[in-house]
Amino acid sequence: MSRLCFPYGIANFRAIHDDGALYIDRTDRIATLEAIGRQLLLLRPRRFGKSLWLSTLAHYYDLRRAGEFEELFGHLAIGRAPTARRNSYFIMQWNFSTVDPMGTTDQIRTALYEHINGEIAATLTRYGDLIPGQVSMQDNALASFRSLLAAVGQSPHSLYLLIDEYDNFANEVLVSRDRGEERYHALVGGEGVIKTVFKVVKMAAEGGALDRVFITGVSPVVMADITSGYNVAKDITLEPELADLCGFHASEIAVVLDQIIAECELPAAQAKEALDLMRAFYNGYNFSLTPEGGQIYNPTLALYFFEHLAKSCRYPEEMFDNNLAMDRNRIDYIAQLPHGEAVVTAALDRGEPLTVETLERRFGVERMLRAPQTESFLASLLYFFGVLTYGGRGPLRHLQLVIPNLVVRKLYVERIQESLLPGFDLDRERRAVCKGLYAKGAIGPVCTFIEQRFLPVFDNRDLRWSNELVVKTAFLVTLFNDLGYIMDSETAVGRGYCDLSMIVRPDARHYAFLDHVIEFKHLTLADLPGLDSEALAKMPIEALRARPEVANQLAAANAQLAIYRERLQALYGTALKLHTHAVVCIGLLRLVWASTATARLDGASADIAIHEEL
Repeated sequence: MSRLCFPYGIANFRAIHDDGALYIDRTDRIATLEAIGRQLLLLRPRRFGKSLWLSTLAHYYDLRRAGEFEELFGHLAIGRAPTARRNSYFIMQWNFSTVDPMGTTDQIRTALYEHINGEIAATLTRYGDLIPGQVSMQDNALASFRSLLAAVGQSPHSLYLLIDEYDNFANEVLVSRDRGEERYHALVGGEGVIKTVFKVVKMAAEGGALDRVFITGVSPVVMADITSGYNVAKDITLEPELADLCGFHASEIAVVLDQIIAECELPAAQAKEALDLMRAFYNGYNFSLTPEGGQIYNPTLALYFFEHLAKSCRYPEEMFDNNLAMDRNRIDYIAQLPHGEAVVTAALDRGEPLTVETLERRFGVERMLRAPQTESFLASLLYFFGVLTYGGRGPLRHLQLVIPNLVVRKLYVERIQESLLPGFDLDRERRAVCKGLYAKGAIGPVCTFIEQRFLPVFDNRDLRWSNELVVKTAFLVTLFNDLGYIMDSETAVGRGYCDLSMIVRPDARHYAFLDHVIEFKHLTLADLPGLDSEALAKMPIEALRARPEVANQLAAANAQLAIYRERLQALYGTALKLHTHAVVCIGLLRLVWASTATARLDGASADIAIHEEL
């Protein structure tokens, strides 16, 4: 068995083939794509393998590679059942991610034209002897493109145009703080350069020399703004049979992990442990809005994990790949729109997923920035940015949109941390109280920090209406630590759902981390007769804990936690060092808590109440 090689960061089909690197075969979809249409649009989040798919298409259809077909594709699905169009096109590729989004509109136009002219020159170098006539290269790249098409029209072959990241530099312009909206309008509105480019592509396809176009991007925003110039693309983004076109299935992940674990001479059982870890951090994307599509893993993150595990025979310490850090910009952008911060925060609540009747598609910038925004509109945009995904349907058939995994959850948490707990001193204080919980089970200082530093921030915010959401969000954001924990809210434990679980990562169990489960209960001021907000603020914690209304809620939380302790102990066995915490929030003003540790005494488990010194 040859040692596995992983194509992390490689988007060239030929290079992957020559290196003998891992390639998950999706070439059987080529025939499906041919049947769907001639001009196709595929939207997927960043770093999801779109460029590699375009490279696969380029190698398959390139007439110059006809002699390499058996070598490149003979072992793949399409090699066993090729289509009639294989190796029959001139291939041209535009990659808009290489166009510099900085500078004035004129400078961006110049950069775009230079890119297109460069690709036309590369096409002439590759196919010049097969393209009759002269091609006139001009500063205006669209004039050069028309001249190329006129020459191609005199040959027996047609052009296949592949456009990668069609919206990349336009999106970067839009979210920039330096006159971004104004420059974006100049690019996509009226006779803006992007709109004009796609008008020319549309006209060329009608003329015959340009036979097929395949476009990739992240969001439909730019396409919505240029629709009048390019209204012929078939959007295949949500087609069920193409849901896994970019991405890995759990079964494919498992096969690779088995081989890596064997190469590392690690216990075979560790393959399942690794799969569970990858599932929590990398799985969860669904691009079909139907159960048939199934959940898939982010391929870049999976390759990042594979490469690290194969090289060092241990899991990466940081499950987050910094190449995906720019996705934070998308969350930041949505949060800055009217009511966007409320939607970003609400997305963290797994108990009540964001719901939409249907995914919005009309994302023109005017509507984004001028029209009143609904939760459905903002949540749909987060879906296309890849930071929400389809999570099923509600009782009224609404689509439920959820955060796909812990890597993406980390992006939300960091956004809220920086927004609500800014600055060196607050962050240092937060880290100090977190360490006390992680290693000693001391939740009291955490509650005090949240009570004094976090909850007051919600005054006069549109998040304050949801008491339960505020409290769970406050604890999740304060305590989040993906280096030590698999953290989740509304975690399924048997048939129940605990509010917040912090289970130590398998590769962190030799450190001092303790496992934690927190259950929240809520009371309003009206639930405690005789107390107003001023009296509540001054009441000692023990006096509050002794109030029957509070004591009853703590008892109810502890009864649920006892069930979770039993189930988690059965699942994790003696490795579990579980501390459970009941927390009662009163009117978003005070927090009262009670903690219990599960210890092993004489071979049997025993629950020990923890009384923290105040």
